[in-house]
Amino acid sequence: MPELTPQQIAVLERLRTQGFQLVQFAPHERAIGVRKGNCAALLQPTGAGSLQLVGEPSYLVDSNLSVRLQREGKQWFVWKAKQVEATPERRAELATFAEELKSLLQTGTGA
Repeated sequence: MPELTPQQIAVLERLRTQGFQLVQFAPHERAIGVRKGNCAALLQPTGAGSLQLVGEPSYLVDSNLSVRLQREGKQWFVWKAKQVEATPERRAELATFAEELKSLLQTGTGA
């Protein structure tokens, strides 16, 4: 995990108090993983003392970050050979996770 400023540690503490867990995802050891429910995202420190998203939040498949693909006329969350259908409920959970995370990352940054 990278060296963090007191401001970045405060952001992680704020996330933790809102039910997010700090996790590590191989091969992304240099990033800070956050998870809540079935969703997760990668964060990285910025020079401005804040944290920013790396890529997009993801739905977890077998506790791994997935990608969303269109196959056979349906949307799927896929990790390696495993996949789960991107049902409206799962997409809604991911959207809620992403909005909550983005909001908490902006809190206190002046954004």
